[in-house]
Amino acid sequence: MKITLSARVWAIILAIVIFLSAFNTYLIFDNNRALQDQLSKLQRDYSTDDSTYDYVVFQKDGSYQAKNQTSGTIDFVSATASVVISQAIAKGTTVYIRSGNYVLSTDVQIYNKKNARIVSDGASIIGNGNKIIIKGDDYTHSQYNLLSGLKIVNSTVRIENSFDTTLSNMIFEDCATALELANTETWSEGTKIENSHFINSTESIVFRAPTGNGTGSYGNTEINRCYFNLPDHSVGIKVEQKAEYSDSRLTNIRMWVAEYGKSNQTGILVGGSMFQTLLNGVVFESFADLPVDRAYIYAIVIGVTANPPPILDGGVSFLGNWTARIYNPYSKWISGVGGVFKRENVNIPIGLNGQYGATEAIHMRPLTIASFKPRIQVEGSFGNNETITVRIRIEFIDNAISNSVEKSFSNNTTLWLDDDDMIKLFSSQSIIWAIVVDARSSSAVTDAAVQVDVYGILT
Repeated sequence: MKITLSARVWAIILAIVIFLSAFNTYLIFDNNRALQDQLSKLQRDYSTDDSTYDYVVFQKDGSYQAKNQTSGTIDFVSATASVVISQAIAKGTTVYIRSGNYVLSTDVQIYNKKNARIVSDGASIIGNGNKIIIKGDDYTHSQYNLLSGLKIVNSTVRIENSFDTTLSNMIFEDCATALELANTETWSEGTKIENSHFINSTESIVFRAPTGNGTGSYGNTEINRCYFNLPDHSVGIKVEQKAEYSDSRLTNIRMWVAEYGKSNQTGILVGGSMFQTLLNGVVFESFADLPVDRAYIYAIVIGVTANPPPILDGGVSFLGNWTARIYNPYSKWISGVGGVFKRENVNIPIGLNGQYGATEAIHMRPLTIASFKPRIQVEGSFGNNETITVRIRIEFIDNAISNSVEKSFSNNTTLWLDDDDMIKLFSSQSIIWAIVVDARSSSAVTDAAVQVDVYGILT
């Protein structure tokens, strides 16, 4: 019996054939795409990355290799990571280090480079006590360099005679000294240390005393969003004697103390200068159990050579138990926003014949004055009909001078300015830069003396 297919059946069969053909074509293209993806992955694994870096450093066949991204050739091969990284950064400017463990046998030097970058997404540098050194013959030869994305283990990053160096997204772990800044020729200023974590290191960040032809200046160094886990017998940030970590900022810092170990831990040790360096949003958190009298757990230690300590701004917190929040055995002046101050027995020169003498400016650098209360003391021998007049004014931050308050004396007197006097001095709105005081005698000679005491609050 002959079977004849209807037109409808033929249409269905034809549709099935077309669908199967299209599906087969899709599978061919999909398999090809998967193969291409796999090939691309293999190429990346074998460092044929087409990134914009000059060199890509990776591990292959038991050796460390550096691929030239321009020529596609493997320019450097060594059993030692130190050699390959040093060669790559010496010949190129930008180096990317693939993830993995890179063991150093000698120091790695980034020497006399500008705009050099060593970047990774988590490669571990196992230092064995060796260093990564960013160094210039002086600061003009080493500028704008970057180290980012590395984990540094038992090693040190040293920044020496360099300007505007950036360290970002770094992890430092189990280091004797994790990061040190040093001046042997000129200075190292404008360093940025950001988004980094210091774990179980004896010294996390150290500003070294200058040597050779170096100055003490590490000015305008910013430490931002960094975290410190301190072990026993350690310090988070250390400023050595004669080092000048000045005009700088520590912001959004957290120091965990007495979590790993229970004794001899210091957040910030000030042996040199932190002039006009501002602490803002810095949290010192202690996990020490009571009693802590002999544990030597300090957030800040101010040494005998500290000149001066840093300024405590908003958001500085001391959590938990401390032997002392700030250990200040030499009674250094600690300044901070909202802090109190006093200046006592300020001698005021007296002009003669009714003419004011030299002015004396009373200020609280590096801070400005929020409010104050002065006291005038006039002592000594007065001549016949002699009058001593003391004038007090305010110099504002825009160089404007306030109205004056004048007080006259004909005998030994101690006098506080009252509220009406203070209202006369203040402008409608400004910042107090200095309190200006001068004095005069109505006579041609005088045996009187004028002293002023000022008590107030800083801003």
